[in-house]
Amino acid sequence: MKELIYICLLVMICEVRKVHAQSVNVTCQKGQYPPDPKTKVGTFVINLDLPPEKRWAELGAAKGPQILYLIAGFKEFVTDWGAAGQALINFVDSKGGNLDDTLPYPFAAEIKGLANAVGMNLGEMVLYNLFYEFFTVCTSIVAEDSLGQLYHARNLDFGLFIGWDIKNKTWAITERLRPLIVNLDWQKGGKTVFKSVNFAGYIGILTAVKPQLFTLSMDERFNPDGGFIGIIKWITGNHNETWMSFLTRDVMENATSYAEARTKLEKTVMLAPAYFILGGNQSGQGCVITRARESNLDTWEMRNASGWYILETNYDHWEPPFFLDDRRTPAHKCMDQMGQKNAGFSGIFNVLSTQPVLNKLTTYSALMQVSTGNLETYIQTCPDPCSPW
Repeated sequence: MKELIYICLLVMICEVRKVHAQSVNVTCQKGQYPPDPKTKVGTFVINLDLPPEKRWAELGAAKGPQILYLIAGFKEFVTDWGAAGQALINFVDSKGGNLDDTLPYPFAAEIKGLANAVGMNLGEMVLYNLFYEFFTVCTSIVAEDSLGQLYHARNLDFGLFIGWDIKNKTWAITERLRPLIVNLDWQKGGKTVFKSVNFAGYIGILTAVKPQLFTLSMDERFNPDGGFIGIIKWITGNHNETWMSFLTRDVMENATSYAEARTKLEKTVMLAPAYFILGGNQSGQGCVITRARESNLDTWEMRNASGWYILETNYDHWEPPFFLDDRRTPAHKCMDQMGQKNAGFSGIFNVLSTQPVLNKLTTYSALMQVSTGNLETYIQTCPDPCSPW
């Protein structure tokens, strides 16, 4: 922890200057799509007709060693906190499994099944499924081309302040997450219900497409009344609110239209604030829903943004982004430079591959087209020089 504080103080002034320069003088990438085929993510099927305890057996067995390696890295990081860190680890290992019993059907059973398939402590598997609620940094875009086709794309960044590797200049948890990235084809009766991008072992939804109906991504919203407060409330017995990732899973499984998905995302009381980026299947259908835990603060329509695209990072769109983390300005510059006629997988992937939209925390870029149900996901890395740090 002391090492991390020292690094943060040491680079602060340089980082401010670098981020400002990147935001103003960004060079938008071209020719990045298609990327190296080796970076393309493979697909597993999740059979929703199976009992919840068995749905994740194949994936858990295939990715178990990588999941255990990730958790070991997280434990190493927490151990550096000293006695407090060890106390947290002991609590999770001995008491964390009890939290699973408070989760709604079918999520509790699925997490138990996953823990068994991986050979992992149940409390650790519960924690693994909750920490994405408040550590995810992202860029999401919904865009409409000149023919009215809708595309939804996102970068998912994860791991800031969780284990800086001085030698390799990388974030340790970010590096351990990349091998866990999978596409999932969620099926009933042998037919696709929706598709998603997940870290193996995570049963919630952060990025997904429901073919011919809608697309969805979630970006973290930093707020004092955030995910940690929600976890404390849940542990102390308040089970009347919904985990963000369980809400998005419910929307993808059960909503049958853009309007129904939007209503659920706007009105469901949650344990953590969030930005929901929702794309539909008709011209003009795209919005960013800015959520507090208990209410919807704002629904920003694509027609009121640029008219043909809408873009969200991790800050309220009516406020300037944090000066150390301005991915918004470069992304807008590159989208505007690309133009509506070039909207599509190739053009948007170039935007997502432009620094600092692409950075050392970026684990993957996902591309979705609602009309075809196509989902392509690519593991992303950002060699030096690249922020943050």
